[in-house]
Amino acid sequence: MNDFVIITEAAAYQIKDMMKENGEEQAFLRVGVKGGGCSGLSYGMGFEQEPNEDDTQFEVHGINVLVDKESSLILKGTKIDFKESLMGGGFTIDNPNAIASCGCGSSFRTAANTGTPEEC
Repeated sequence: MNDFVIITEAAAYQIKDMMKENGEEQAFLRVGVKGGGCSGLSYGMGFEQEPNEDDTQFEVHGINVLVDKESSLILKGTKIDFKESLMGGGFTIDNPNAIASCGCGSSFRTAANTGTPEEC
C-alpha cells in the first residue's frame, strides 16, 4: 500500500494525457522535492525511463511512480490533484507535513526541513 503520495483520478488522467502527448507512455512519473523557492523547498514532477537504486516505486491509477529516499519522508501523505477553473487547469499539492508555504503553492517548508529559501 502506498502511503507516500496520493494521486487523485483527476490528476492521474491529466498525467496520462501528458505522457501520451510527450511519447512517454512507458515512463515513470518522478515526484520529488528540491531546495529552493521562497519558502525553502519546491515540488518537482517529471518523467524518467529508469528508477534509481534508492527510489521507492509504486503504482497509482496505472501510473508507475518514483520517489527518492530523501523526498519520501517529506512527501509522506501528500495528495496531488488536478483542478479546473475559469483561468485554466493546474495541479494542486496538499502536503500535511508543510508548516509554511508561499502564494505560488509550489514552495513550502516542514518542521524538520527548511530547505534553501530564495528570493521570489
